[in-house]
Amino acid sequence: MKLLILGIGNIMFADEGLGVHLCKLLEKNYKFYHEKDSVSFVDGGTLALQLSYIIAEYDEMVVIDCIAADDAKIGDIFFFPYDAMPKKVNWSGSAHEVEMLQTLQYMELMGDLPKTQILACVPKRIEPLSFELSKEVLNALEKMEKILLDFLEKKGFTYERVANYNIQELALNSYKS
Repeated sequence: MKLLILGIGNIMFADEGLGVHLCKLLEKNYKFYHEKDSVSFVDGGTLALQLSYIIAEYDEMVVIDCIAADDAKIGDIFFFPYDAMPKKVNWSGSAHEVEMLQTLQYMELMGDLPKTQILACVPKRIEPLSFELSKEVLNALEKMEKILLDFLEKKGFTYERVANYNIQELALNSYKS
């Protein structure tokens, strides 16, 4: 089984880049092992439909992104199968969220969508030209990291911590790499 961890978001709009930042943090801080399966980490940025050929290569996928949801508070975390999306999730927070939803729907229609989980957080700050993450999202990202590590363990992956990167530092320097 090939598993894709896909970080989505615009790193230049503060909290909106949380998916990309968490994806990079996991890739830099951990080494993952599995007897026969593999995991890949991809910074999808705001590419949406342009990612379809990459996504189609995988058997399973976790999309990490920010999300809008009715009655949700800043920092609320959602982790759900794409095919069992909670009704309160409305994907209307930003243009890239709508485009990503359309990409998933398109791939589902074409029969190329891998089994997909969504790991998302309600952002606080979506402002242009800010790389700094809000306190609420930083707290949520710690929990999201644990959720994803637990998910990978349930899939049979083991891991070791190989570095100690800080997510705020990664975010503040993300435009450099």
